[in-house]
Amino acid sequence: MPQLHDLTVLEQAAAIRKGELTSVELVDHYLTRIETLADTVGAFVTVTAEQARAAARAADATPSQRRGPLHGVPTAIKDLTLTAGVRTTFGSAAFIDFVPTVDADVVRLLKDAGMISLGKTTTSELGCSCYSEGRVAPPARNPWHTAYTAGGSSGGAAAAVAAGLVPVAQGSDGGGSLRIPASICGLIGYKPSRGLVSGGPLGFGAFGLPTNGPIGRTVADVAAVLDAMSVPVPGEPYPAPPRPAGGFLEAARRATPGRLRIGRFTTPMLADEPVHPACLAAVETATAVLVEAGHEVVEVAPPVTPEVWPLFETIWYVLALSPVPPERESELLPLTRLMRQRGMAVGVPTLLATLSELQSLVRQAMRRMADLDLLLCPTLAAPQAPVGWFTAVGDPSEDFDRQRRFSPYCAVFNLTGQPSVSLPVATTADGLPVGVLLSGRPGEDARLLAAAAEMERAMGGWDRHPAIWKVASSATVNGD
Repeated sequence: MPQLHDLTVLEQAAAIRKGELTSVELVDHYLTRIETLADTVGAFVTVTAEQARAAARAADATPSQRRGPLHGVPTAIKDLTLTAGVRTTFGSAAFIDFVPTVDADVVRLLKDAGMISLGKTTTSELGCSCYSEGRVAPPARNPWHTAYTAGGSSGGAAAAVAAGLVPVAQGSDGGGSLRIPASICGLIGYKPSRGLVSGGPLGFGAFGLPTNGPIGRTVADVAAVLDAMSVPVPGEPYPAPPRPAGGFLEAARRATPGRLRIGRFTTPMLADEPVHPACLAAVETATAVLVEAGHEVVEVAPPVTPEVWPLFETIWYVLALSPVPPERESELLPLTRLMRQRGMAVGVPTLLATLSELQSLVRQAMRRMADLDLLLCPTLAAPQAPVGWFTAVGDPSEDFDRQRRFSPYCAVFNLTGQPSVSLPVATTADGLPVGVLLSGRPGEDARLLAAAAEMERAMGGWDRHPAIWKVASSATVNGD
């Protein structure tokens, strides 16, 4: 008999639609699990239990003709994302009491689809690191082994989904922030093409690097939530790629990407770093699945090499300069203060020259790869990192360099604007998840999701769970 959190997003939506399950029952079930487990895995900064229960009651009273495609299904919103009337700390003690008056567009769109947020998930301070360990909440931990980080900056989102505290979560990705946690926690983390999902209503687009996206357990769930997120919004700084006929969910369900030419590489792009054997083995596993499916997989040089790192470094320092009240700068973490100090030292001519040089490198890389449909590489250079490992030396410069060496792949695809997904294709010898990156041409999200779904089907599914999944009793679906 399945427990409620065993059901996928689409199964939960179908059960509500058929009257087998109410949104109130589902929300209550997840809130009980959150109360029991959220601090163990460091998933939430703020839990909005009262608002969620009120929204669930309203959802159950809504006539069928006014219901969205994911009506009554719970989710959670990353604490970097503006949420009207709900404390949003941006992962920082400097914003511990900040309550926005507006929703981010992506929050509004998820509400329009009928989803109900249970709260705000743990993130890194101002999104500045690939781990989520700050001063406003317990560190985000990998539910497969809580000695390890859940990653960042969408670490709480990954911890919540992997522990069965929500079926899917919203996150954002400016340099791997969805894909890194997904790889660590055995999930699917999807970074859409640039422009597909609105980053509004505030902000300037941050040079096109960050985007909102979903993190979930199945390709179909991720595609369904992407459909909800990717409704065009006027005024965005980057044009939205056309959405496929029938939507991304239909593309994932068909799982027929056509015969693809896939470029494979394992050399790290942002650091001269040895790659863990488990990460290399995951690429071999993915290669075998793709070849068996009839695709051509060829060895290629990586799009960029570690010589590009100083350019990336400059951009990330500048992006750390989010407005912070001057009287609260001292409450920022050492890493954030270091990045902001270095960002303040970047002059306008240097920034413009850096952006120009990066764009030139993107043009060169995309032209070299023009005959490739997809790229395959590791998600990370190592499958896991212990909680506290990045900060252990006590030197924020070393912290930043450890992050570069741990994650030397993901950020390049934020620069190019390509859609990119981490898929949980393998495990380490002791059973911890290992992901690979599959990245498509800009705007070809439907093809990338179809290829991911094809791999998922060929491997018998990836909806696997850690032992913590079975903690706490629950109701079952009516009639099962």
